[in-house]
Parts: sequence; C-alpha cells; structure tokens
Amino acid sequence: MNIDRLIGIVEKQEDLLQFPHFDRKDALDLGNLLVKKIQDDKLNISISIRLFSGLVVFQYLSEGATLDNERWLTKKFNTVKEFESSTLLNTLQFIQRKWTFESRGLDPRTYVWGGGGFPVRIEGTGVIGAVIVSGLPHIQDHGTIVDCISDHLEISNVPRVPLKTKI
Repeated sequence: MNIDRLIGIVEKQEDLLQFPHFDRKDALDLGNLLVKKIQDDKLNISISIRLFSGLVVFQYLSEGATLDNERWLTKKFNTVKEFESSTLLNTLQFIQRKWTFESRGLDPRTYVWGGGGFPVRIEGTGVIGAVIVSGLPHIQDHGTIVDCISDHLEISNVPRVPLKTKI
C-alpha cells in the first residue's frame, strides 16, 4: 500500500475518532477497555492516557513490562503533543517529506517514529492529550488504540491500517 493511501487512512481515523468530551471517567472507561482487550488477546503491552498538562489519568503496565516500555510511552506522548496527531501519521508524513527529527530541530532521544500514540481530540476544541500503547509492533500498537477508541465511541466505520503493513 502506498504512503499516500496510508496517510489518508490514518487522517480519516483521526477525523472520525473525536470525543464529544473527555473527563476522568472517559479516561478510566477507555483505559479499562484497553486493559480488557490486551488481557483477552493475551498481549504484553503498557498503556497510558495522558493530558497535555502532563497529568497521567490512566496507566497500566502488564506483567513483563520494563522501564523501556515506560520510556517508549513517554517518547510517544511527546510526539503526539508536539504534532497534535498520531505517532503513525507523523511517521508517515515524515517519510513522505523525507524529514528527520534533526531536520525539524527535534531531539530523536525525546521523540519517536512508529505507531502507538493517538491524540485525544475533543470535537470543536482540539487535542488535549494522548492515548499511548507500547509493547507490540508499532502498527499493531496503533491498531489496538484505534479498535478501543472506536468501541468506546461506538463508531464502526473506521478504516484500518492493515497489520502487515511495512513502513
């Protein structure tokens, strides 16, 4: 699948998956939905929902999680916060434009390429935080978030990036 098509899919996901509101109960409900999915699917991943203020409103580290997972969560959060888009969309756009973090004046030790960070966007307001997953191949991290936000918002027509996509 070409990069323009992938960008279109992720842009559509971000357009569709906007919250009417987002409070601590929403964070808890979405976080618990993510935990249920990873437990049902027997996945070994870490989850964090963070507001741009820096406040962590939900976090779950599955058995086997390490400090490395925590570092990935933070880098993915920083990337969503910087660009107000998913880490996957950001990665695809950087590849398309042949940019690097350095060429954009950013420290690659602070930001990350790949999927697994998704914006918490409130309709009519903008991006206020991020849902972050770490521990799987990055397309699967992204897909896990999209699946759970889709379920939480009860939106069924969200396109998906094929899991076997190589970037």
